[in-house]
Order: sequence, then C-alpha cells, then structure tokens
Amino acid sequence: MVEEWLQNNDYFLVDIIFGADDRIVIEIDHADGVWIEDCAELSRFLQEKLGDELGDYELEVGSAGLGQPFKVEQQYRNHVGDEVEVLQQDGIKLKGVLKSVEGRTFTITVQEKQTVEGKKRPVMVDVDKQFSMDEVKSVKYLLAFK
Repeated sequence: MVEEWLQNNDYFLVDIIFGADDRIVIEIDHADGVWIEDCAELSRFLQEKLGDELGDYELEVGSAGLGQPFKVEQQYRNHVGDEVEVLQQDGIKLKGVLKSVEGRTFTITVQEKQTVEGKKRPVMVDVDKQFSMDEVKSVKYLLAFK
C-alpha cells in the first residue's frame, strides 16, 4: 500500500519498522526533503486502506532523519556532491565528498597528506576511495553549518 501511494509522488520508501511496542514506523524520503503535509497524507491514505485491520497498532509516518545512516541506494544518489561520513567495518571513519554512485558501489573524495616530488613537506591532495554499500558499517550525510 505504501508503494501505491509512492507511485503518485516523488518520494521513495526508506524503511518500514514493526516495533515491539505495537507501532508501525514508515520512513520515506525525497530529494528535496520531506514535507510534514505529505507524511500526514500518506498516514491518512494508509489508515483509510487498512481500516480495522490496523487494530491496536499505532501508525507513524516520517522522514528518514537527517544525520541518520543511509538505508537505501536512492539516499546515496540524492547526496552526490555532499559531504558524508563513512564508517568502515574496521571502525575507521572517513569524511569526504560523495562523488558518484554506480549500482551498490560509491566513491568518495577525501583529502590525504601525500609526499609530492619537489616538495619538502607532505601536501593535502584529493584521493578517490571506492566502497561497496554492503561492505561498510554506515554512511551518513554530514550537515554543514557555514
């Protein structure tokens, strides 16, 4: 039913969580952000479709959450050109600009100190690092206040 509503909108589904506390949480996202009015519209749509089947469950519709780890490929695509933080399986965090997304592979550009021929000291250079979405612990958008 969520997919039915999404077909008529530019939103995409991020997650559906069935909580032990009798809550159903539906997370949606949009390239330009999520509007509260659209969350309310989806909630009403689902309540009308489900009717009494919803029973004692509490239905909650909201955005995926700024600063939360990405869960679906579309979130990566929406943040190409933005600064992200990658938490690798070994616990190492990298910060860089999300450069590209190809299928389940993404590339970030990070700054690293490297020795350059003719220079006495190491200099900061841009280095591309490629990852598989399935091989990192998490990736999240870094909100920048400038």
